[in-house]
Amino acid sequence: MDKNEILSRAKQYIAEEKDETFRKEVEELLNKKDDPASYAELEDRFYKSLEFGTGGLRGIMGGGTNRMNTLNISKATQGLANYIIKAFPEDAKNGTLSACIAFDSRHNHDKFSDVTARVFAANGIKAYLFTGMRPTPELSFAIRTLGCKTGVVVTASHNPPKYNGYKAYWADGAQVTEPHDTAIIDEVNAVTEPKLIDRDVAIKEGKIVLIDKEIDDKFQAMIKANLYRPELIKEKASSVKVVYTPLHGTGAMHVEKVLGDLGLNVITVPEQREGDGNFPTVEKPNPEEAPALKMAVELAEKEKADVVMATDPDADRFGTAFPGKDGKFVLVTGNQMGALLADYVLLSKKEFNKMPDNPVLIRSIVTSPFVDAVAKSYNVSVKECLTGFKWIAAVEAEMEKSGKEHYAFGLEESYGYKVESEVRDKDGVSAAAMCAEMTLYWASKGKSLLDHLNDLYKKLGYFEDAAISKYFEGISGPAIMGGIMTKLRTEGLKTLGGKKVLCIRDIQESVSFDPANPSVKKPVDFPKSNVLQFFLEDGTVVSARPSGTEPKIKFYVNTKVPVEGESDEGLAKAKEIAHELCNKISAEINAMLDAAK
Repeated sequence: MDKNEILSRAKQYIAEEKDETFRKEVEELLNKKDDPASYAELEDRFYKSLEFGTGGLRGIMGGGTNRMNTLNISKATQGLANYIIKAFPEDAKNGTLSACIAFDSRHNHDKFSDVTARVFAANGIKAYLFTGMRPTPELSFAIRTLGCKTGVVVTASHNPPKYNGYKAYWADGAQVTEPHDTAIIDEVNAVTEPKLIDRDVAIKEGKIVLIDKEIDDKFQAMIKANLYRPELIKEKASSVKVVYTPLHGTGAMHVEKVLGDLGLNVITVPEQREGDGNFPTVEKPNPEEAPALKMAVELAEKEKADVVMATDPDADRFGTAFPGKDGKFVLVTGNQMGALLADYVLLSKKEFNKMPDNPVLIRSIVTSPFVDAVAKSYNVSVKECLTGFKWIAAVEAEMEKSGKEHYAFGLEESYGYKVESEVRDKDGVSAAAMCAEMTLYWASKGKSLLDHLNDLYKKLGYFEDAAISKYFEGISGPAIMGGIMTKLRTEGLKTLGGKKVLCIRDIQESVSFDPANPSVKKPVDFPKSNVLQFFLEDGTVVSARPSGTEPKIKFYVNTKVPVEGESDEGLAKAKEIAHELCNKISAEINAMLDAAK
């Protein structure tokens, strides 16, 4: 795109953007367009338009077509409203269409949620708008509770502070999937001028309805109703001390209330309790990363707590740490907590005769097969799906429709778990409550969760995971990541970590094949997605996937080593072998990615 086109797009944006702050940013850059640094910034803001992807929008906040701002959000909402009106013509005719809007602690949440509600209202869609920040799982719950046809949550999950996002939901409370996702994108791309109504007028006329406690109370009651052992909690809760951090996000109000009502002693990290879009105490508010839990772990060691719990800013992800025998806290990975929660939920369903007929556990394709082994031990089937909880919800919906199989548990390795059916997204608040009950249960058996994790390893084999991420930012980033995937797709990998690749699964091409005989291909039944998986001779699985929300490419390594004799010595040896293999594979992948840069 040449300079004249960049400048033309910038002027057009100024003419359309109604928010003074975002408009002024671009005006100031235009005034300094002859300065190389200013023009480079201008070019980055306008060389493309921020795309409404299959989940919505996510990007750096600011003025420009390639930024998160009120203009882009109003256009996105207009496109979504246009599609909802077409998808539900009878409701549109009767004036009974409605949408729900929530937001987390990120900057501009007030502007972005406000303009979303005003566009819906201007299109005859009643907008239920939360008065304050609320978790993403509560938005999913509210859509189902209120009977809305769509919903939006303004969040960028665990991205750095400069990001914000816009996630679109369907009437079932799940993020939009095919065929609605691509159809909504077409509608968004066709928008020229969004409709908009004055906020005060819309509230006065009942077109925008402010909500809070009436949904909060029902959400919390649902979480408590899905627990299995209220008597155990009542008896033992006071003996467990929890240190919790919401990482400056939305989780505190619900996690503190639910766990407090159960009688647990909850100590929230004071410096991280309040919502703050600057996330001042962490580089990234991501419970997957150890630095984000540093303050919570330090407080837990000081308080001699039994567990550290953390939720990300929109409280859909849930991270934990537990004290080892030396009192030092050990971070639990998403795959490990997923296996522990799956084991506890399935154990409890079985014990209380709540296991449904033909139960199914649903996991993403990059989640560790550790959970498969857990499910198999309870005679529970496993279904795989693409990464992203909307796909887990889609599989659950398909099972409900057929009535032949029934949901038992769902998870993905990126610290996402769903212990209930009332929410159709990952739910860090429910996971926290279930984790608390699980901790009490195993404590009543004389075991810590780390003890039980080791018991599972001895019984099922030792599973270890590694994740490698590389960022490719700027204009050239997408091309570099595309080149990496093209090279992997065309040249393949014959070995990794000294292990032979026996099978390649290409989700984009919907096939799997033996690299030694690539002409013989088997069909793969997933929606197309740019993911490659390499299955090694020892059972290790290596997956490559460019992120859909960040300028990075991510590799996942999942390996398993048998534990001889189900003994401590056998477990120690298995851990050593698995760790060495993961390190070797990770080093090879890092070298390849560094060469691509």
